[in-house]
Amino acid sequence: MIRSVLLTTLIAVACTNGMSARVMAQEAPSAQRAVLVTGASSGIGRKITETLAAQGYYVYAGARKAEDITALSAIKNVQGVKLDVTVPADISAAVETVKRGGRGLHGVVNNAGIAVVAPLINVEEKELISLFDVNVYGPYRITKAFAPMLIESKGRVVTISSISGILSGAFFGPYSMSKHAIEAFGDALSVEMARFEVTSSLIEPGNYKSEIGRNTMAQAEAALERVKGTPFEQQAQNMVRAMGNYETYPEPDDVAAAALHALSDPAPKRRYMVVFEQRQAEVTIRKAIEELVQLNQAHKFSYDRETLIKMLDETLARVK
Repeated sequence: MIRSVLLTTLIAVACTNGMSARVMAQEAPSAQRAVLVTGASSGIGRKITETLAAQGYYVYAGARKAEDITALSAIKNVQGVKLDVTVPADISAAVETVKRGGRGLHGVVNNAGIAVVAPLINVEEKELISLFDVNVYGPYRITKAFAPMLIESKGRVVTISSISGILSGAFFGPYSMSKHAIEAFGDALSVEMARFEVTSSLIEPGNYKSEIGRNTMAQAEAALERVKGTPFEQQAQNMVRAMGNYETYPEPDDVAAAALHALSDPAPKRRYMVVFEQRQAEVTIRKAIEELVQLNQAHKFSYDRETLIKMLDETLARVK
């Protein structure tokens, strides 16, 4: 009773003295849902961080450079955290930072990622190792490290995949390999964590402005130089031309909105394909259908068209 009266008095004094609601929230951090975002310094990660913070979440924003951590910490409801998803010491320190914050942890957004663009028979093994270290082992390390806190809160795991997790093609094989792996990661995690009431959602963006997009454009140009005089030269020229309109891509607001939905909706979706044009959606869906047809083709357990349509209808009804 005495404690309750004292708390009421302190709040009244704080309001009388003109303390802001933000300061009062800092005095009672457990009232604010906390989310960790990796790769938050730019592009999709930065947009997700800004969106969540504007919606009242407290965001632990992971970045590698000191200047990026400082810039992120200047945003209301954001605390920049030194976090390289390939460095175990950084991950352990981030866990301790979140624990000390006293807010618990409602969700993790696995966003950090890199791209490697090259023909599969030309790409260096060290490039593949680096790619998988960030894109695949990174989400694995982060999710494993924060799993106890997520289980305690019955929280959410949101992993940024790509439509390249469904599609693949010339020069994008390495990147697609990593994102195909992330699709499996998200699916398995969803089943395994369901017993703890922790959800797992995958977000598959198409082409949006991001740091990884800029890096991919630069790598495409570098790949063209590497394959000049080889059978891949024409394909590389076509790829560079196709990516030449990168700066016309929209900001990743829709990707951030999908992350917000996955973290806040009572029934988050397993997958969020987020694209800004019909062509990207059609190509991705057609690829998924093509794989279904190939899996069903000419074996003793093949289904006829009528049965396939019935299966589709049943799945549509179940998802709704």
